[in-house]
Amino acid sequence: MRARSAWLAPAVLALAVGCAGRPKADANESSPALAKHSGPMVAVIDLTKGAAEQESSSLLAAPHKRSFDDLLRALDDVAKDKDSKGVLIKLGSANLGIARAEELGDKLSTLRAKLPIHCQADGLTNATFMVAARGCTKIWLSPAGELETIGIAAQVLYFRKLLADELKLSIDFLQVGKFKGAEEPLTRDGPSAEARESLESVLRDLRGSWVGAIKQGRGDAVAELVEDGPYSPPKAKEKKLVDEVGYVDDALAALKTATGAQREEIFFGKGSRADKQGDMGALVRVLSGDGPTSGPVALVVATGSISMEGGASILGGRSGITEKDLGKILTKLEKEDSIKAVVLRIDSPGGSALASDLLWQKLMKIRKKKPIVVSVGDMAASGGYYLASTANVIFADPTSIVGSIGVVGGKIGFGPALERIGVHAETFPASNKPGAANRAAYMSAVTPWDDATRARVLETMSGVYELFLARVAEGRKTTPDKIAPHAEGRIFTGRQGKERGLVDELGGLELALARARKLASLPDDAEVAVFGSRRTFFEGLDDSGDAEEQARSAAAARASFVSALDDLAPELVPFVSSVAPIASGERALCAVPFALTIR
Repeated sequence: MRARSAWLAPAVLALAVGCAGRPKADANESSPALAKHSGPMVAVIDLTKGAAEQESSSLLAAPHKRSFDDLLRALDDVAKDKDSKGVLIKLGSANLGIARAEELGDKLSTLRAKLPIHCQADGLTNATFMVAARGCTKIWLSPAGELETIGIAAQVLYFRKLLADELKLSIDFLQVGKFKGAEEPLTRDGPSAEARESLESVLRDLRGSWVGAIKQGRGDAVAELVEDGPYSPPKAKEKKLVDEVGYVDDALAALKTATGAQREEIFFGKGSRADKQGDMGALVRVLSGDGPTSGPVALVVATGSISMEGGASILGGRSGITEKDLGKILTKLEKEDSIKAVVLRIDSPGGSALASDLLWQKLMKIRKKKPIVVSVGDMAASGGYYLASTANVIFADPTSIVGSIGVVGGKIGFGPALERIGVHAETFPASNKPGAANRAAYMSAVTPWDDATRARVLETMSGVYELFLARVAEGRKTTPDKIAPHAEGRIFTGRQGKERGLVDELGGLELALARARKLASLPDDAEVAVFGSRRTFFEGLDDSGDAEEQARSAAAARASFVSALDDLAPELVPFVSSVAPIASGERALCAVPFALTIR
């Protein structure tokens, strides 16, 4: 591995020098190219590829500036540009999490007061229609597209019959918290009354926010029709859900005519100025793993399930929130005197209880020296809320998911299935004590738990649950008995979380950054340095050791499985990812209670 470092690093350095050494045109030089970049214009925001919380990238290339944070900055640039006469939002067939959709709709509604904003989509979902209805002055839909506003619902899959009755696997899962429900897809054929109550309460509140946002943008008549889709483009126009039926070229041409714009310029997405940057600084950031700017406010983006060690390829990004990688960033920020405040942007269904607690401790060390503000994206559930509780102030959108303070754990055993085909496993304990074989083999994938072992495992999980309560209480500057009524695994929307003291303020990332500046007594325009959980190039080269290599290979295999699952059944990814640490031998998880997809 060291030998590879010797030749790969100079190659990348040469590439960086080559990019930096290209001659630049004189800014005063007259040319037709300069004319293309002056005069009244339509600003284009290309969301056809979405806007992830954290943009993944290769270690050998600069990251594209297409994250949600980049999107908000791009819209600020549009508002400040004196040549901007209108905005075209290209939605394509993209989908967004409902909380990010709400935040983007609010942002566009502010810009809409200054500039006309036209949205064009090939297809609109519940979430993207909320963006368009709230933030756009005119909505275009492609002739062969569809308006899929079909109401808010959640779907949960239950596997007990398949696993236990058909495959004859043993299912040993326990939970602490009557509302937790994380084991129910594995141990039941349908929801418990408690799990149903928790989920339906959240869905009712989400529906209220969704319909309310559409009503604000398009009026009562549209809001009353919005749950009766899908609609064809002609029917959607007839019902005044959209304004025009046409392609993106039609929308752009109409907006140019209406505004007198002579050109268009992409501010976000493929082809934007930021996306084309290829200077030495961008490649240096690839090597360092850091974000696009420097400044006294650190924005730390933490997305995905929480584990001790995620999966990664040396040429690709690491998946999820890992204690190893995020822990290094947090340690660096604690010691860096130039960083005066930290904003932690969380979008996580939880995961490893151990990794959550270790990261909690690092965050609390930072809080002793400088303020921490948390901005919740679509979700900060269970382990995600474990981390969020460290903040001086927690911001969440009304449609964010928070809470799920509970613990689940267990294993799926293959013993009964093997017995069915004639394979018997026998455990030989060294002790003669009753139950010694079951206890010694409690981690085995072929031995089910007996009652005594289940009781001991539940005892250890109860200890983790009490620790979870204590950590949240300490972070929130209260006592465990004040947190307990809102725990036991219940999930809440951001609005419900604020009512219960789990969230301090309703709002998105920009408000969180503004509060961080204020808490650190910084000017309103203080720069923000972006930190993600991407490994640096040299860390990728420098990993060594057989045990670490084996752990990394296993984690990469799990990440590959999750990636394949994302293509087949994306709604299962948050749940599968959050319970993946079970495969690493962990028995206590702070994980999201359902394979939950809000549609």
